[in-house]
Amino acid sequence: MENRGFSRAHCNLEAWKKGIELSEAVYAATRRFPDDERFGLTSQMRRAAVSIPTNIAEGAARSGPREYAHYLYIARGSLSELETLIHISTQLGLLPSSSVLAAKMSEVSRSLSGLITSISRKIENIPRRPKQ
Repeated sequence: MENRGFSRAHCNLEAWKKGIELSEAVYAATRRFPDDERFGLTSQMRRAAVSIPTNIAEGAARSGPREYAHYLYIARGSLSELETLIHISTQLGLLPSSSVLAAKMSEVSRSLSGLITSISRKIENIPRRPKQ
């Protein structure tokens, strides 16, 4: 995926790039959903998918690793939400069971876990302030 002129650090993160790819795939998959799902599963799946890279980006823009980690955990929660919505969509026959979305979600999960591990190591090295 090309950078399209963005100069922010999050644009270089693999987890963010994979999250964008997953969002694009979710939009493509939900285009085939029935019109009566526009405000149901379609909307929820798209919001959950978009929430993943947006929370990664927001966390990267925050002032420190603890805040960054907080947003990465929110992104991971959105990924779990999306996984559940995809499962429901598959059970309802709206998505094929061997969906390309599952592979993309695994890629995002691995990248996000690696990023969380990396940020968590930085947090461990921050001295704690003494209680007053």
